[in-house]
Amino acid sequence: MRIEHRWVLGFGIWALCLLAAGCASRLPTPPPTGTLKYPEFMFPAVPTALAGMPGADSVGLGWRFLQVDDLRNAERHFESGLMRIPMLYPAQTGLAYVALARRDADRAVTAFDAALNAEPRYVPALIGKGQALLALERDTDALAVFEAALAADGSKAIPEEIAADLRRRIEVLEFRGLQDIIEAARRAAAGGKLDEARLVYGRAIQASPDSAFLHRELGLVERKLGSSASALEHFRRATTLDPDDAAALVQIGELLEQQQDFSGAEAAYRKAAAVLPSEDLSRRIAALGERAREARLPAEFRAIGKAEEITRADLAALIGIRLEPVLRNAPSREVVMTDVRGHWAEGWITQAARAGVLEAFPNHTFQPRQRVRRADLAGAVSRVVALLAERMPALRVHLTARPAIADMPATHLNYPAASVAVSAGILPLVDGNRFQVARAVSGAEATAAIDRLQKLAGVPR
Repeated sequence: MRIEHRWVLGFGIWALCLLAAGCASRLPTPPPTGTLKYPEFMFPAVPTALAGMPGADSVGLGWRFLQVDDLRNAERHFESGLMRIPMLYPAQTGLAYVALARRDADRAVTAFDAALNAEPRYVPALIGKGQALLALERDTDALAVFEAALAADGSKAIPEEIAADLRRRIEVLEFRGLQDIIEAARRAAAGGKLDEARLVYGRAIQASPDSAFLHRELGLVERKLGSSASALEHFRRATTLDPDDAAALVQIGELLEQQQDFSGAEAAYRKAAAVLPSEDLSRRIAALGERAREARLPAEFRAIGKAEEITRADLAALIGIRLEPVLRNAPSREVVMTDVRGHWAEGWITQAARAGVLEAFPNHTFQPRQRVRRADLAGAVSRVVALLAERMPALRVHLTARPAIADMPATHLNYPAASVAVSAGILPLVDGNRFQVARAVSGAEATAAIDRLQKLAGVPR
């Protein structure tokens, strides 16, 4: 009986061994892999400490089945490895990827967590868990897991194609996280809640400090709040981050124009036009070029336009600056004037006098402070028209025109000059076709007349 019992026990052990060997032999050999079915999955490499143990090779075999989309046999190999080595967390990760391939994201998260319980910094499980969380639309959790995967990759073991995909996913998730904040800021701004919009945009910039459009939008809010300096700072930051941000460049131009920094504003508009040309920008640039030039002129000149009465020096400056090409091309004569040295308009007075547009008095004085009458302005205008007619024959008709002027007969001393100014459309008649020869000329009237002469002469502004 004792011998029989031993025989039965030995036969049972032999049978179990044979059964285990038979079960193991029934696990198929995977086919060679070609195109990977799941290239976004990261192979769960077996660490050196486990690689030499019997059954560790099941991970590689299961992965080959997974990548040819034979999920049943992939699962069998991964489970076989776990049966032989319960601590084989790469096999657990493989099972999680099988669940992910079956679109069972909940089960995949649970399986990845089981692997991470064994090794919290195991990168293939971290990446897989992030992918499963994305499938469950748990973006915030996925972002944290992906960031942990990059942080854990001290050995740079992540394949470059997977690492690139991982960085792209992180960037997209970070942007999605900002979207809610940005939309809240925009709603606040659209609703007139500018202080709230400022705070929310500030939080968005803290999360994404290198976003040009966030700085531009905060700059718009700051501008509406009247904080020009802060707005300008944000617009400039936007163009530093994105030199092609035409909208921010235009905002910079407008703010600098308000501050009368015409050169800076013109430069900003030119940069914007280089990125996105438009007729509006071309007009702004042209206007600013003139304003920038005038801004560099003496304060006395800039005040002419608002003067109730202008002086001979004012008129000389207007002609010398606005009609400089005409005077430069006119025959020059020697003039002696004893009362203009050191005057703010000395250069322009001298230029106008040498061209014969404004004349010195017989006593060799110019009398720069003397007020200008309509007769004086007409005399200067007629001389400019005469200069122009020498190279523009079509203007000669104005030199012989005889328009009817109600308050000035043709025998009047100033009629010839007035008739040229009226005929050429430079000085209009007023108050019933009257010229009002003795009336003082305002700065606005003189500026308008010189503007018309510029146009007649074809001198660009």
